[in-house]
Amino acid sequence: MSREVVNSICVTFPGAEVSDPWGGGHDAWKIGGKMFASIGAVMPGVAVKTDSVETAAMLIEMGAGTKAPYFHASWVRLDWDMEPEELRERLLQSYSLVRSSLPKKTQAGLPDFPLD
Repeated sequence: MSREVVNSICVTFPGAEVSDPWGGGHDAWKIGGKMFASIGAVMPGVAVKTDSVETAAMLIEMGAGTKAPYFHASWVRLDWDMEPEELRERLLQSYSLVRSSLPKKTQAGLPDFPLD
């Protein structure tokens, strides 16, 4: 996995946009203005949102990720050595979770997504 691989996956999600809100080379992927994935400027890996603190703790315990610095405890940092299929699934889960939590009016203005 690399920054390019993560970005090539995230760009396929309808309505997803990337920015560098903190400057210095971060890639923050958002849907409806809310972040679902973040690649740091220095530390390798990508931070993604999970559905709960417990899920994040389980993934960390299983060795699938580590605590995502500067993020809520429901976020995990996935390492660059993750299998591409698992990476895509974790990114998709984070995207879907954030998208579904947006206000209905915001969701209605987004491009269709098969899981809607």
